[in-house]
Amino acid sequence: MADSADDDSQYRIKEGDYVVLKRGDIYKAMQIQPRKKEIFEKQWFFLDNAVGHLYSTTFEIVSGGNLQPQKPKDTGSSNDAKEAGTDNRNIVDDGKSQKLTRDDIEMLKEQGLKGQEIIQQLIEHSSTFRDKTEYAQDKYIKKKKKKYENTVTILKPSCRILAMMYHGREPGKICHLRYDTLAQMLTLANIHAGSKVLVFETCAGLVLGSVMERMGGYGSVIQMYPGGGPVRAGVESFGFPAHFHDMLHEFPICHVNALLAGSLDTKAKDPNATEKQSNTAAEEEQHQPEAEQRGSPEEQSMETSANDDAGQDQEKKEKDKRREAKAQEKKVKLEEKRKKLAAAAALLEGRNADGLVIASRFHPCPVLMGLLKFLSPSRPFVVYSQYKEPLIECYTKLREHGGTVNLRLTDTWLRHYQVLPNRTHPVLLMSGGGGYLLSGTTVAMDRSKPAGSQRAEEPAPKRLKLTDTEG
Repeated sequence: MADSADDDSQYRIKEGDYVVLKRGDIYKAMQIQPRKKEIFEKQWFFLDNAVGHLYSTTFEIVSGGNLQPQKPKDTGSSNDAKEAGTDNRNIVDDGKSQKLTRDDIEMLKEQGLKGQEIIQQLIEHSSTFRDKTEYAQDKYIKKKKKKYENTVTILKPSCRILAMMYHGREPGKICHLRYDTLAQMLTLANIHAGSKVLVFETCAGLVLGSVMERMGGYGSVIQMYPGGGPVRAGVESFGFPAHFHDMLHEFPICHVNALLAGSLDTKAKDPNATEKQSNTAAEEEQHQPEAEQRGSPEEQSMETSANDDAGQDQEKKEKDKRREAKAQEKKVKLEEKRKKLAAAAALLEGRNADGLVIASRFHPCPVLMGLLKFLSPSRPFVVYSQYKEPLIECYTKLREHGGTVNLRLTDTWLRHYQVLPNRTHPVLLMSGGGGYLLSGTTVAMDRSKPAGSQRAEEPAPKRLKLTDTEG
């Protein structure tokens, strides 16, 4: 019974969880915090009442911003309005078919009518609803539900849901990476538990979080980050347990050449140099107030009174304690950063990684050629780009350099279909492209033989023996 309770708890919403709110085709990620006012699709509410319920539950927003689980819908009312016409050719959209005005609808809301009841009133007061076809009626009801129904569905975050959320709200933030392209990347890179994967991405942490989710907390993920520090916004939205973050290591891309050349020791000492600078700066800050206090004779004369002296001494001690605490905190953080950098460098020095994933807004060619050296032979790699020209350059460089086989440059294509009787056709609005993927497999190269030695070892072609035909 205890095991079943534990299994059930992971599917229930808890305080502090990261969740994804869904309404129609719109998603938004947020964290459940007590008595925090959330705004989603022009509706404000509190997520406190959702705690304890199962994920994928649809809630109704009631008065006061509280959430109430939606009751199963009664299909009887919808069946009453199934009287439909044969076609819509005689329907004219002149704006006079709806008898209810905006003031009437606001009055219905003040009376406490809910979304479904308001929609039913709109149907009853529409003079053209029953003349519409069944498909047009469903489309009308769906449109009104989106406007008047105050419902929200709470989902458990996953790479598919978050990819759809980013692609629908901020596609430029993830380099226009579509969810089907992301799925192909995880498959082509052979991401699985227990592997060691290198990830270089500037997609708000979406690709990194997807790799960590696929690995399930087992193995090692080395995030190669540019700039001042790694981006973790997308990773936090997944809401991983604590042990998932133990397998994540970080390494700056600017130190890759030093690591390949074997001179990373000087680079690794940079945090210590920064630490010394921070310590000297802290000491200077400690001595600076004392000098200022000594330099003013008026303040020295003011300190003659016993009460003022005691108060200033106490204030000085508190300031010194705060400075020491800040300096100690900086020292601990820098030491942790140095240890993490050393641990990531130790993982890379073996040059035995099992996979490489690149999805960045930067030009991928120099990054790919540098990081391929950390892969073991017979290991997959995949590079994503919104445009094909950078990947064509990568393809050409890899063919010239050697060490890779099975190079493929592919374009992903996705199309949604509306499937209805006599009305099956592609959806009119869809994404134009899902980007391009370059994938391949590394192989071991024999560097001991020069490039021209292979021709020298080939046997000379046999000469044809001429027979004497004179007779």
